[in-house]
Amino acid sequence: MQLPPITLAIGGAASGKSAFAERLVRRSGLAKVYFATAQADDADLAARIDVHRTRRSGQGWRTVEAPRDLARALAQIEVEEVALVDCVTYWLSNQIRSDTDIEEEAALLEDVLDQLPAPVVLVTNDVTGGVAPDGDPGRQFQQALGRLNQQLAAQADLVVQVTAGLPLVLKGGAPLPDMETPTPW
Repeated sequence: MQLPPITLAIGGAASGKSAFAERLVRRSGLAKVYFATAQADDADLAARIDVHRTRRSGQGWRTVEAPRDLARALAQIEVEEVALVDCVTYWLSNQIRSDTDIEEEAALLEDVLDQLPAPVVLVTNDVTGGVAPDGDPGRQFQQALGRLNQQLAAQADLVVQVTAGLPLVLKGGAPLPDMETPTPW
């Protein structure tokens, strides 16, 4: 299955977006490179990272840890590879916690995405539903991720909303992989 240059898989927490994105990448037939952005700051996140690692185990994935320097890491991708970034949400959170210029980093990421010689699948959370979080940091994060997701969706060739493991194409068109039984969490 041929992937478009940029695919954005968006959904809520535990929506199945990562598993969906992994299926897309596996079905591309290209060498798979997983760009991991999460850092195991607590036991729950460490356990979730382990679930993702286990799901990819033995399938020929190369993993690149890129919690902050995602654009620079992506720039190293080769033409015969396909990149999976999981996920933009953690990358943005890491940027905010390290007190970097978010707009500058987002612009750098967008520039690199436009220049990649290989397809990339980006996974991100949709945090715009429901009410605004209590407190300034939560609202600022929600607003920053909402803006970044809009920018990435505008740049992407294919945008897929994933809910309950089911994909809904919002933009573009491409053959989606057959549904398979979701991996238990």
